[in-house]
Amino acid sequence: MHRKLLIITLLLGLALPTLAQQSLPVRVDRWLAIAQMAGQVTFTQGTRSRSAQIGDRLQAVGDGITTGSASTAVLAVDTGIGSVQVSSDTQVRVQAMSIAPNNGRITRLLVPRGQVRLQLRPFTNPGSRMEIETPAGTSGVRGTEFGLNVQPDGKMAIATLEGSVATSAEGETVLVRGGFQNLTLPGESPLPPTPLTNSTELDYRIDRLIENNIRRVRLVGRVDPVNIVRVGDTPQVTDRNGLFSVVLPATSRVHLQVTVITPLGKQQVYELALL
Repeated sequence: MHRKLLIITLLLGLALPTLAQQSLPVRVDRWLAIAQMAGQVTFTQGTRSRSAQIGDRLQAVGDGITTGSASTAVLAVDTGIGSVQVSSDTQVRVQAMSIAPNNGRITRLLVPRGQVRLQLRPFTNPGSRMEIETPAGTSGVRGTEFGLNVQPDGKMAIATLEGSVATSAEGETVLVRGGFQNLTLPGESPLPPTPLTNSTELDYRIDRLIENNIRRVRLVGRVDPVNIVRVGDTPQVTDRNGLFSVVLPATSRVHLQVTVITPLGKQQVYELALL
C-alpha cells in the first residue's frame, strides 16, 4: 500500500513540473507604435481609452486606435518592415501579435470600418506575415503596398499597387496582384480582381421632393464600388455597383459636401449645389 502511494507520488512529482512548464505564458515583445498623428486620435488599451500620443504602443489583443473626422495616424511595425497609414473615421485593433516557431513575426489586425494603407517590405522569414481582418473577410500579405476600405455594411475593398494580397472569405481565396483591385461582400466569396482605377469620380443627380408639405432633397450617386462615400460626416452604404441614395431635409444651406475615398487613400471632396 505504501509502495503504491510512493510510486504515485513520484509520478506526480515528475509530471507536475512538465505541466507547469507547458502552462507558463511566453511573453512576446511585439508592438505597433504611433509614429505620426494629426487631429483627434483615441488610444485604447484594455478597457481604458484616452487621447493618443506619439510613441503609444499597441501590444496586446484589443489594443487599438480610432481616428476622428479629418484625423490620421501612422503605425510603425516593430520589426521596421513598414508602416500602416490610418485614415479618418477608422478603427484599428490588435487581434494577434506572435512569434512563430521559426522566429517569424505574425501580426493580425482588425479593421471594422474605415481605410488603411500598408507599405511593407518583403518579409525575409517565410513564417512572417501580416493579416487584416474585416467583417467581410481576411487579407494576408508578406510584403507589398496596398490599401483597404471597409464600408459601413462591412464590404471590404482591396487595391494593390505592388506585390500581391491574398483575400479570403467563405472558404475561398483570391489573389489581388499589383495593378488590380477587388471587392468582398459579407457572406460571399471575394469577387474576381479588376484593373486598378484609384478613381474618385462621382456621378450624381439631386431630386427635390415635397412630401406632406415638407421639402426634402434626394441625392442619388454612383462611384467605383470599392470606394467609401461620405455625405457630410456620414458614411453611406453603396451596392455592389457603387450606387447609393440618401434623402435629406431641405435646409437653408446651398451646398452639400460629398467625400469619395479610394482604398489607396486618395480623396476628393465635392461641393454639390442644392439650389
